[in-house]
Amino acid sequence: MADRLTQLQDAVNSLADQFCNAIGVLQQCAPPASFSNIQTAINKDQPANPTEEYAQLFAALIARTAKDVDVLIDSLPSEESTAALQAASLRQLEEENHEAAARLEEVVYRGDMLLEKIQNALADIAQSQLRTRNGALTQPAPAES
Repeated sequence: MADRLTQLQDAVNSLADQFCNAIGVLQQCAPPASFSNIQTAINKDQPANPTEEYAQLFAALIARTAKDVDVLIDSLPSEESTAALQAASLRQLEEENHEAAARLEEVVYRGDMLLEKIQNALADIAQSQLRTRNGALTQPAPAES
Protein backbone atom coordinates (compact mmCIF):
# COMPACT_ATOMS: atom_id res chain seq x y z
CA MET A 1 0.00 0.00 0.00
CA ALA A 2 1.32 3.39 -0.94
CA ASP A 3 1.78 6.22 1.52
CA ARG A 4 -0.68 9.11 1.63
CA LEU A 5 1.40 11.46 -0.51
CA THR A 6 1.68 8.85 -3.26
CA GLN A 7 -2.06 8.20 -3.05
CA LEU A 8 -2.67 11.95 -3.27
CA GLN A 9 -0.39 12.27 -6.31
CA ASP A 10 -2.15 9.34 -7.99
CA ALA A 11 -5.54 10.92 -7.31
CA VAL A 12 -4.41 14.28 -8.75
CA ASN A 13 -3.03 12.51 -11.83
CA SER A 14 -6.32 10.64 -12.21
CA LEU A 15 -8.20 13.92 -11.92
CA ALA A 16 -6.03 15.46 -14.66
CA ASP A 17 -6.63 12.41 -16.89
CA GLN A 18 -10.38 12.70 -16.35
CA PHE A 19 -10.35 16.39 -17.26
CA CYS A 20 -8.40 15.69 -20.45
CA ASN A 21 -10.65 12.78 -21.41
CA ALA A 22 -13.77 14.79 -20.70
CA ILE A 23 -12.64 17.66 -22.90
CA GLY A 24 -11.63 15.29 -25.70
CA VAL A 25 -14.89 13.34 -25.67
CA LEU A 26 -17.01 16.46 -25.41
CA GLN A 27 -15.16 18.04 -28.36
CA GLN A 28 -15.57 14.85 -30.37
CA CYS A 29 -19.31 14.61 -29.68
CA ALA A 30 -20.12 18.30 -29.81
CA PRO A 31 -22.55 19.29 -32.59
CA PRO A 32 -21.13 21.59 -35.27
CA ALA A 33 -21.85 25.27 -34.85
CA SER A 34 -24.35 26.71 -37.26
CA PHE A 35 -23.34 29.67 -39.41
CA SER A 36 -26.52 30.20 -41.35
CA ASN A 37 -30.16 29.13 -41.52
CA ILE A 38 -29.24 26.30 -43.89
CA GLN A 39 -26.94 24.71 -41.34
CA THR A 40 -29.70 24.86 -38.72
CA ALA A 41 -32.07 22.90 -40.94
CA ILE A 42 -29.39 20.26 -41.61
CA ASN A 43 -28.51 19.93 -37.91
CA LYS A 44 -32.15 19.24 -37.00
CA ASP A 45 -32.15 16.13 -39.21
CA GLN A 46 -29.06 14.64 -37.52
CA PRO A 47 -29.55 12.13 -34.66
CA ALA A 48 -29.11 13.39 -31.12
CA ASN A 49 -25.58 13.21 -29.71
CA PRO A 50 -24.99 11.53 -26.35
CA THR A 51 -23.14 14.66 -25.22
CA GLU A 52 -25.40 15.16 -22.20
CA GLU A 53 -24.78 11.58 -21.01
CA TYR A 54 -21.03 12.02 -21.37
CA ALA A 55 -21.16 15.34 -19.56
CA GLN A 56 -23.00 13.74 -16.62
CA LEU A 57 -20.64 10.76 -16.58
CA PHE A 58 -17.48 12.85 -16.55
CA ALA A 59 -18.97 15.29 -14.03
CA ALA A 60 -19.66 12.40 -11.67
CA LEU A 61 -16.16 10.94 -12.15
CA ILE A 62 -14.48 14.29 -11.64
CA ALA A 63 -16.59 15.08 -8.57
CA ARG A 64 -15.83 11.69 -6.99
CA THR A 65 -12.10 12.01 -7.65
CA ALA A 66 -12.07 15.57 -6.31
CA LYS A 67 -13.78 14.29 -3.15
CA ASP A 68 -11.11 11.59 -2.85
CA VAL A 69 -8.42 14.25 -3.18
CA ASP A 70 -10.06 16.27 -0.41
CA VAL A 71 -10.21 13.24 1.87
CA LEU A 72 -6.54 12.47 1.23
CA ILE A 73 -5.56 16.08 1.91
CA ASP A 74 -7.52 16.06 5.16
CA SER A 75 -5.76 12.85 6.24
CA LEU A 76 -2.31 14.42 5.94
CA PRO A 77 -0.69 15.52 9.21
CA SER A 78 -1.32 19.14 10.07
CA GLU A 79 1.36 21.77 10.47
CA GLU A 80 0.63 21.91 14.20
CA SER A 81 1.88 18.32 14.50
CA THR A 82 5.28 18.76 16.12
CA ALA A 83 7.90 16.16 16.85
CA ALA A 84 6.89 16.19 20.53
CA LEU A 85 3.23 15.52 19.65
CA GLN A 86 4.23 12.74 17.29
CA ALA A 87 6.51 11.19 19.93
CA ALA A 88 3.70 11.33 22.50
CA SER A 89 1.34 9.71 20.01
CA LEU A 90 3.88 6.97 19.32
CA ARG A 91 4.35 6.35 23.06
CA GLN A 92 0.58 6.06 23.45
CA LEU A 93 0.41 3.59 20.55
CA GLU A 94 3.29 1.54 21.99
CA GLU A 95 1.55 1.40 25.37
CA GLU A 96 -1.68 0.23 23.74
CA ASN A 97 0.33 -2.32 21.76
CA HIS A 98 1.95 -3.72 24.93
CA GLU A 99 -1.46 -3.97 26.65
CA ALA A 100 -2.90 -5.79 23.64
CA ALA A 101 0.12 -8.12 23.56
CA ALA A 102 -0.36 -8.95 27.26
CA ARG A 103 -4.06 -9.69 26.66
CA LEU A 104 -3.14 -11.87 23.70
CA GLU A 105 -0.60 -13.82 25.74
CA GLU A 106 -3.23 -14.43 28.45
CA VAL A 107 -5.77 -15.64 25.88
CA VAL A 108 -3.18 -17.94 24.26
CA TYR A 109 -2.25 -19.36 27.68
CA ARG A 110 -5.90 -20.05 28.53
CA GLY A 111 -6.37 -21.60 25.08
CA ASP A 112 -3.39 -23.89 25.63
CA MET A 113 -4.76 -24.96 29.02
CA LEU A 114 -8.16 -25.68 27.49
CA LEU A 115 -6.55 -27.63 24.67
CA GLU A 116 -4.63 -29.74 27.18
CA LYS A 117 -7.86 -30.52 29.08
CA ILE A 118 -9.61 -31.49 25.86
CA GLN A 119 -6.73 -33.73 24.82
CA ASN A 120 -6.74 -35.44 28.24
CA ALA A 121 -10.50 -35.97 28.03
CA LEU A 122 -10.15 -37.45 24.53
CA ALA A 123 -7.38 -39.76 25.76
CA ASP A 124 -9.60 -40.91 28.65
CA ILE A 125 -12.48 -41.56 26.24
CA ALA A 126 -10.20 -43.54 23.93
CA GLN A 127 -8.88 -45.62 26.84
CA SER A 128 -12.41 -46.31 28.06
CA GLN A 129 -13.47 -47.45 24.60
CA LEU A 130 -10.45 -49.73 24.32
CA ARG A 131 -11.14 -51.27 27.75
CA THR A 132 -14.79 -51.77 26.81
CA ARG A 133 -13.87 -53.45 23.55
CA ASN A 134 -11.18 -55.62 25.16
CA GLY A 135 -13.58 -56.60 27.97
CA ALA A 136 -16.24 -57.62 25.47
CA LEU A 137 -13.76 -59.74 23.52
CA THR A 138 -12.33 -61.59 26.55
CA GLN A 139 -15.68 -62.54 28.11
CA PRO A 140 -17.02 -65.92 26.96
CA ALA A 141 -20.16 -65.90 24.94
CA PRO A 142 -23.25 -67.01 26.92
CA ALA A 143 -24.17 -70.66 26.35
CA GLU A 144 -27.27 -71.25 24.33
CA SER A 145 -29.89 -73.59 25.79
